Amino acid sequence: MTKRPVTVRVARWSAEHPWRAMALWVVFVAVCFVGGNAAGFTEATDDGNIGEAGRASAIVDSGDFDNPAKDNVLITARSGALDQAAARAVADEVTNRMRALPEVATVDEPIPARNGKALLVPITMKGDPDTAEDRVQPLLDTTAAIQAAHPDLRIEEVGGPSIGKALDDTLGKDFKQAELLSLPVTLAILVIAFGALIAAAVPVLLALSSVVAAFGLSTLASHLIPGTDTTNSVILLIGMAVGVDYSLFYVRREREERAKGRQHLDAVEIAAETSGHAVVVSGLAVMIAMAGLFLASDTVFSSLAVGSILVVLVAVIGSLTVLPALLAKLGRWVDRPRVPLLWRLTARGAGRHGQPARPRLWPFLLRPALRYPLVTLLISAGALAALAVPATGMTLKFPGAEDLPRTTAAMQAYDRLTEAYPSNGTTHLVAVKAPAAKAGEVKAALTELADRTGKDPLFAPYDGDAPDIDVSADRRVSTLVVATPYASRSDEAKQSLVKLRTELVPATLGKLSGVEYAVGGDVAASEDYAKHVRDTLPLVMAFVLALTLLVMVLTFRSVVVAVTSIGLNLLSAAASYGLLVVVFQGHWAEDLLGFTSMEAIVSWLPLFLFVVLFGLSMDYHVFVVSRIREAVRNGMPTRDAVRHGITTSAGTVTSAAVVMVGVFSIFATLSTIDMKQLGIGLAAAILLDATVIRAVVLPSVMTLLGKANWWAPRFLRGREPLAEPAGRPLEPELASAR
Repeated sequence: MTKRPVTVRVARWSAEHPWRAMALWVVFVAVCFVGGNAAGFTEATDDGNIGEAGRASAIVDSGDFDNPAKDNVLITARSGALDQAAARAVADEVTNRMRALPEVATVDEPIPARNGKALLVPITMKGDPDTAEDRVQPLLDTTAAIQAAHPDLRIEEVGGPSIGKALDDTLGKDFKQAELLSLPVTLAILVIAFGALIAAAVPVLLALSSVVAAFGLSTLASHLIPGTDTTNSVILLIGMAVGVDYSLFYVRREREERAKGRQHLDAVEIAAETSGHAVVVSGLAVMIAMAGLFLASDTVFSSLAVGSILVVLVAVIGSLTVLPALLAKLGRWVDRPRVPLLWRLTARGAGRHGQPARPRLWPFLLRPALRYPLVTLLISAGALAALAVPATGMTLKFPGAEDLPRTTAAMQAYDRLTEAYPSNGTTHLVAVKAPAAKAGEVKAALTELADRTGKDPLFAPYDGDAPDIDVSADRRVSTLVVATPYASRSDEAKQSLVKLRTELVPATLGKLSGVEYAVGGDVAASEDYAKHVRDTLPLVMAFVLALTLLVMVLTFRSVVVAVTSIGLNLLSAAASYGLLVVVFQGHWAEDLLGFTSMEAIVSWLPLFLFVVLFGLSMDYHVFVVSRIREAVRNGMPTRDAVRHGITTSAGTVTSAAVVMVGVFSIFATLSTIDMKQLGIGLAAAILLDATVIRAVVLPSVMTLLGKANWWAPRFLRGREPLAEPAGRPLEPELASAR
């Protein structure tokens, strides 16, 4: 007798000892979560020093500058010209009241705008600048009180801490709303899919417990690979997606086997051997894809990779242990309480004489691919390739301050600040490191550089009398802030950066010997990061493709299936890139989707989107192809096996895809442009993958190839039986086909 796979043995043990398995799972989740919280979270403190902007940041860090948090109070007229006397009186009141606050270190003299339309009161805060956002509320309250006393003027606080707090509050509400919506949306979709409340709740329960355990494990892992504040959001996003998917695959198959008359334990065992095997392969494919992020040599991507891998691993373990235990313990109670109308629509278990009810929609949809595979393949693949063409014109940029939501008063005040004081808007940072003896020469060179930029229309004139040059205490590091009046992602801002790096800085600092210098800032970071992503993406893709190909070859014992799987996933990813460019680099969809186009794609998105899509789309592919292969092994011709595999898995794949599309679409409602692009990109890609790829392109390819689908070198073929193992009767459809 052939020894059963370890996944089947684990599932069988869990099903036979359900209380033990469930208790062990609860203990595991609790230990992970509590242990993680006790260990504490180690946050990443650098961005990997990418490009010249990274070198500039490293130079500044080596200077050990005392950079306290700074905020401002901006005084402007509500209409017409600013009353200078009234503005001065208010500025004096602001100065006196702010100096009395324990959070404030100093208040500088008011700075009038060159155009006479504003007065700015600079404020320096005490304490750690990284926590200034948490301590800025008393300043905001003081400003609000002064505003209430002087309604004729506009008095508003604007600066790093106040803007940061406003955005954190806005985005925090956004994320909470998205998280609160995702759970009922997922439950509603699963209730429609199963027609029973308990069956719908089981996948959500496994997904949530996997997410909780992964939160704790990622916190522990942060002591080895420092994490970021986005890690938990990605764990939630990926964890809900794969956790629900894996449970759905498993529950559907177990339910299907019970409908054929199998006993509970036998149904669980068959589900473990089929869907459970697909879950393991899918999970491995997702983890391999996520591991590709480590090759990006970026702190954020490494953190996201750790979180994603951990939550997928936990979800796979849960689907092989606690899920069989739950299903065995619930038995037929998993189909209770039933939603009458939905139950009649979804419960297609047993028809007459025990025969499964035959689906009608999917055979109709599959007819073109099965009858005319070549024509269908050319049309469908051609359409996806055409959709991918716009991706060749993809532009990568970081979102700038102009891309942040203007629904907050802080960002509206920021616009008025940058209009009156251009040097407070987009800036470049010139960082210089030299021996202390050369400090005087460096300062003279930076002053000359400031003079040159002040006369160039690409740069903003200085608001003060002297350039903004800072020198470290040991006189080895000097910095110069150079402002440009253009938005950070505009072509003019990029031109000003290029001119600094290629002309102005080499002409002034380049003539000094023994000096290290670099140009950084937000514009530089955006351009350098975009270049880094473009350079890194081929390496990550090669890694993911190579390892995924190996896994697919070993899983399906077929080189052809593995290669076509890779090709279909690449086609799906390319089409989603093209769709993203069409939607977000133009302006036609702004009103429809509620965003303002930045005429570019967020720099980090293509790399992250590729690994997520490649991993998640493998869930469906492995599940569907496993059903096709199962039918072929039981003697069904490839064309019939394709029809059987896709029609029998269509309900599960469709339900899983709808859950993902629903959750990702919720993230597309967030305020920031990067979350909108991520949500819409993922939702559209999953929709394409579950419909066009799985229902049209895949059956066309496999039907066209026929027996060639299963070709492999002799050493890979092994000894796989062509008929179902003894002791287990063939499914009625397969038996009749034979």
